[in-house]
Amino acid sequence: MISTATTSPPDQRRWPIIVSLGSTQTLAYGSTYYLPAILAPSMAAGLGIAVSTVFLCLSLALVTAAFLGPRAGRWVDAGYGRQVLIAAHCCYAAGLGLMALAQGPWSLAVSWVLIGLGMAMGQYETAFAVLTSYYGRAARGSITGITLIAGFASTICWPISAVMDAQLGWRLACAVWAACQLALAVPAILWALPRRPLVNHCRPETHDSGDIVDAGDTNGTWVMLVLAFLFAVTWFTTTAIGAHLPLILLGLGLGTTQAVAVATLMGPMQVAARIVESIFLRRYHPLIGARIASLLHPLGATALFIVGPVLAPLFVMAHGAGNGILTIAKGTLPLALFGPVGYGRRQGVLMVPARIGMAIAPFAFGLAVAAWGHWALTITASLTAVAGLLLFTLRARVADGAQVGNAQAAAPGHPGPAFDQGTELQALGQGPQVFAAQVDAIVAEPARPEGAGKPGMGGIDIEIDDAQPATRS
Repeated sequence: MISTATTSPPDQRRWPIIVSLGSTQTLAYGSTYYLPAILAPSMAAGLGIAVSTVFLCLSLALVTAAFLGPRAGRWVDAGYGRQVLIAAHCCYAAGLGLMALAQGPWSLAVSWVLIGLGMAMGQYETAFAVLTSYYGRAARGSITGITLIAGFASTICWPISAVMDAQLGWRLACAVWAACQLALAVPAILWALPRRPLVNHCRPETHDSGDIVDAGDTNGTWVMLVLAFLFAVTWFTTTAIGAHLPLILLGLGLGTTQAVAVATLMGPMQVAARIVESIFLRRYHPLIGARIASLLHPLGATALFIVGPVLAPLFVMAHGAGNGILTIAKGTLPLALFGPVGYGRRQGVLMVPARIGMAIAPFAFGLAVAAWGHWALTITASLTAVAGLLLFTLRARVADGAQVGNAQAAAPGHPGPAFDQGTELQALGQGPQVFAAQVDAIVAEPARPEGAGKPGMGGIDIEIDDAQPATRS
């Protein structure tokens, strides 16, 4: 007999999978998404085109990925995650190989379309969906592990690309990155990931109960709209700031050396925030971390507007920390709100507006920076503030837990819950003492099998369940 909580592969193989996916995501992002930041000037000079044309081709790749992402998500839901990831790296290799041979803007555009096919199948969304198919709602820690490793993509790959550009030229640099896809990424996936999940948590027949929120009802539609807006705003802001942060800092009056030094604070803060999430915020529902993270950018920008350039480092650190946590929330929020069934396709749909936002961000925000300088941050600050406030329209739910203020009911060994399962709790909305009691109840609650508990009927309910998956019985 196999429990519905049974996972494939077993827990003892979780770390090789995390390391493999984290490493291949580092290579995927570093050799594609982050590539133009280093090679665009050399590519433009070698092909006789404007630098902006190179970034336009990157936008073309992101749009391609946006519209093909849901299809790739369906394949992962069907249990073909390993095959999808291998196909992604083969597309990366083909695109980078063609890029090394490009003779003009059209062949360069075709190479980026191939890379866009790879992005649709091989970025965070696919890796998160693969983990969800293996571990169900217990995939949250593994998702965090991937982002911790891949958070160093730019830190690792930018210097490597710069050295290859200087020593070998941009064409050979693209060729080397293409070879790495086939020589490093594909073998790592073949080695670490099983061919098919033993129990695929993304398929409905593996669960006795339905999703926590039905995406087809009114509540589910609102949740999808809020998450789609949150992700679109987050990735528009991330791409815009990533492309124009040095220029914004120079506009504040910082020198070139100071601007570069301050800008480099963003990467370490992203990783530091993810470590905090993995150690502390994992005890909370993902909504709580997402609410906090979404407000860090507007708070940092407001402080910068009021005080001035002296708080530029604070703004950069606040933006980096918020982005680091929201990258994790991109994987954990849909899982907590809707459950694992259909996770891959849902991720693909949610990322359509996000990728379109990423595609238009460098050009659109560049126009704003040219016109208004650092005051262009009012655009990103306003958008992220609205997204953060919308998250407060979603309610957190404690399922099968103890009533607030009744710690005994949640203690290990207690015979049962002290209140009806339909009791709703508004997280962060009832004062510090009440919230602390909620957290204590959640942490003390014994682990329950996958799918235990009933979705509530009122409001948008979210079940707290981070139990480790059971093994074969």
